[in-house]
Amino acid sequence: MFTGIVEELGEVTAVEQLGDASRFRLRGPVVTDGAKHGDSIAVNGVCLTVVEHEGDEFTADVMAETLDRSSLGALAVGSRVNLERPTAVGARLGGHIVQGHVDGTGRVLERKPSENWEIVKVSLPAELARYVVEKGSITVDGISLTVVEAGPDFFTVSLIPTTLALTTLGLKQPGDPVNLEVDIVAKYVERLLTTTQQGAGR
Repeated sequence: MFTGIVEELGEVTAVEQLGDASRFRLRGPVVTDGAKHGDSIAVNGVCLTVVEHEGDEFTADVMAETLDRSSLGALAVGSRVNLERPTAVGARLGGHIVQGHVDGTGRVLERKPSENWEIVKVSLPAELARYVVEKGSITVDGISLTVVEAGPDFFTVSLIPTTLALTTLGLKQPGDPVNLEVDIVAKYVERLLTTTQQGAGR
């Protein structure tokens, strides 16, 4: 489990095509400290497994399903990525519960800078709109954010200078893809209500 609090802005240093999968090598001195084979690291919000670790770099294999459902397929050498290690038991939950299981992708639609923050508008797949509410939580490229406005096919978030400086959202431009993970609590509530309603109708 992750919390959506990005630990560092890493970089893709190599991409190897493996037929129906890809192997990424990524640099991240913070997240590789103490890393070992089999550990999990979230890359732009996608939970990946460490295959190899050497120095401040690690490799991870990404299967076709993940490449198709996330924006990782668009990564190239030099791409910057958000990195986060799983939260430790007993640690503070700084963001919200994040699984690292991407629900879909959106695209940055526009950016509106102001003196001390920036409003970013992101497209929202229709099938995810029901899980997104104003003042609720959403994960964008692995970053735990609060929804400012929730539209039928978009949402907005307000980014503070720290987020702009230390994550990929400071670099994304209109048209760029982003990974989205909606609040897991919303999905569980929907499932429970659906099951209850179906049971009551018997």
